[in-house]
Amino acid sequence: MRDIFIVGAGMTPLGKHEALSIKQLTAAAVNAALEDAGCALADVQAAWFSNTRQGVLEGQHGIRGQVALRAMGVEGIPIVNCDNACASSSTGVNQAFAALRAGECDVALVVGAEKMHYPLQREKMFEAFRGSMDLALAGEQLARQQALSADLPLPSEALHDGERSVFMDSYAAMARHYMLTYGATQRQMAAVAAKNHWHSQFNPLAQYRHAMTVDEVLADRMVSWPLTRAMCAPMSDGAGALVLCTDTALGRFDPSRAVRIRATKLASGVQRAPDDFDRHIGRIAAIAAFEAAGVSPSDIDVAEVHDATSFAEIRHIENLGLCGLGEGASLGERGMTRLGGRIPVNVSGGLVSKGHPIAATGVVQLHELVMQLRGEAGARQVQGARLAAAENGGGFYDGEEAVAAVTILEKA
Repeated sequence: MRDIFIVGAGMTPLGKHEALSIKQLTAAAVNAALEDAGCALADVQAAWFSNTRQGVLEGQHGIRGQVALRAMGVEGIPIVNCDNACASSSTGVNQAFAALRAGECDVALVVGAEKMHYPLQREKMFEAFRGSMDLALAGEQLARQQALSADLPLPSEALHDGERSVFMDSYAAMARHYMLTYGATQRQMAAVAAKNHWHSQFNPLAQYRHAMTVDEVLADRMVSWPLTRAMCAPMSDGAGALVLCTDTALGRFDPSRAVRIRATKLASGVQRAPDDFDRHIGRIAAIAAFEAAGVSPSDIDVAEVHDATSFAEIRHIENLGLCGLGEGASLGERGMTRLGGRIPVNVSGGLVSKGHPIAATGVVQLHELVMQLRGEAGARQVQGARLAAAENGGGFYDGEEAVAAVTILEKA
């Protein structure tokens, strides 16, 4: 089987880019990735493009990749559109990897671009999240998830009701069940958030770049108990792009800066008991990825995981096998996942601070890990990093994500 490498990585700053179009964000990220790879647009033989919001908020329901990429001169080559909720661009990487291994092309481009801020369509901005759930069953599934923690005593602030995406209620329900099952606390979740806000100071492309203490995280506005605003990812505009190539094409680039994709695996959920976390969708994807990569969780030096909420980081480091079930909250609280700790997680600032541009999130995670494995991450560099893991979830279905993607990268 061919080895596949990432030879170029680029992204825009994340935040509110109300004056920029999807075309402009795409061009900025793609040009940055091409410059990083040292190649021309004409060298790209196939492209995968990811976006989830343009249909709902702009009416551009189809051919989004063709529209965005042709505007910057991409013509003739296959362009594949990927919409797989928050895991859209990780799915693009997965599919490009397969095409490269199959010999369909030697150089491929994967792009994720998202605009989430439309001030004149605020109601639609929040309604768009529902499209990543089963609309016929979402209410029933959320109620069933909330019922799992019915015996957990709730403080008065848990009755807060404010503007938020339905995803935050889903994450809150999972967090409450976890608290009841393992005895985790709201303060432990706040410690994970504070760690990532501290990391974000060192990432010039992050949406938020200010440190927060645990007490400041806890004092922030309540979103859906136990989650305060500082524990939840913001809405983000931005784009990311990666240039991938086969081993036979690697000589066209700088091999010393190439990062090998050891494995990329996708999974969808299975019917399971609510407390059967060994069969959680994220665990299924992780086991498959580590088996394909031929490495174990203990080999990983740095990880980026899908902390759409700080509770999610706790769940996903357990899914990756970086600690045992029920140990994730304590691991974060003790500083083990902090820069300089045993297994640094989300040194980019994570989704809660770096930002969460839905369809672009997967490639943005991989951008960070490419920088880490090259030794180019500056003040947030994990020293000696050689193996990295990314976990990217998307959507919700019956108490967990609807899709999970796990990617293992290696310093070439």
